[in-house]
Amino acid sequence: MSKPASYLQFIINTLAMTLIIVVILFSLFPDIRENNKLWQSMFANEIKHRKPISFAQAVARAAPAVVNIYTQGFEIDQRFYNRKRAIRTLGSGVIVSSHGYILTAEHVVKNAEQILVALQDGRQFEAQLIGSDPYTDLAVLYVQNENLPVAPIDPNLTSQAGDLVLAIGNPYNLGQTITQGIVSATGRSGLSSNYADFIQMDAAINDGNSGGALVDSDGFLVGINSFNYASARRNNQAQGIFFAVPAKLALTILNKIVTDGRVVRGYLGISGKEIHIQSKNGALAPVIVVTMVEPGGPADQAGFKINDIIIEIDGEMVSGRTKTLDLIAETKPGVKMPVTIIRNGARKTLTVTVLELPNQFLLHTN
Repeated sequence: MSKPASYLQFIINTLAMTLIIVVILFSLFPDIRENNKLWQSMFANEIKHRKPISFAQAVARAAPAVVNIYTQGFEIDQRFYNRKRAIRTLGSGVIVSSHGYILTAEHVVKNAEQILVALQDGRQFEAQLIGSDPYTDLAVLYVQNENLPVAPIDPNLTSQAGDLVLAIGNPYNLGQTITQGIVSATGRSGLSSNYADFIQMDAAINDGNSGGALVDSDGFLVGINSFNYASARRNNQAQGIFFAVPAKLALTILNKIVTDGRVVRGYLGISGKEIHIQSKNGALAPVIVVTMVEPGGPADQAGFKINDIIIEIDGEMVSGRTKTLDLIAETKPGVKMPVTIIRNGARKTLTVTVLELPNQFLLHTN
């Protein structure tokens, strides 16, 4: 190799080594990097276009409408000669109407004699309990004030497994807190004494989160946070299993409570499980197999028997557990409802008079 070529190779190697040393130094010592114009010019374009994933906009839309709820009341303590003892609870709520209506969890305000609502902007109001529905663990509060923030609501929004969600509430009175997760499943039933089709997700709900908002990645209301599986079942091994009442159901309950002061549901007095059978065209169709008939109830009086297969209700084909429950619950007491069944291979139609769901009984399917 000629002398000029050797010098050129030496210079190139030296520059390369120098550049490597500079990069290593800048990486190890951030202060040098931040104040060095050469580094900034080399990587300015990369820094300028960096956009981290953030749900700050969604939180900004929804969070102002999520309130802290503090209650005070009394309960009878049977251990001490039925004496009253003071109880205080902590929870959250969601302002869903500019007229001052707030949705929260029923167990948050149960037995409350005084309810205080605290907004994120510092305002505090004493709230009035309009009504509650223990079956769905929902309650409606009212505060009389103007200029209230309202949670964004999309009436056509339907949750699906895999959707990203954010739970907003006031756990342990630490202040408003955001937890993030995904929808694990929808249509969960039979998890407590109610029949609501819960949204299951892994966004954490702790004491104080109940009644708060579950929102999607755009900040729109998905549900009302309800309970923690581990606490409800006293299962300390359960992790990442939390539930919320779907927003559509919650808003339906709110409208009924605001209009009538309570929720009136129809019931038939039966329990059943959903199965799928092959229809005439070869497709699988959902039906409900009767597993229990309440003695003396509407279904019993109409002639229902265990193992009857319900295929049609009020002229509509059974399309699943959820819609069947909704159809019966939405039917006004006193209405005569035709129900088509299959018994021992034969098709038969029974007419049942729908009654109002009593407090001690709840139609449900497994």
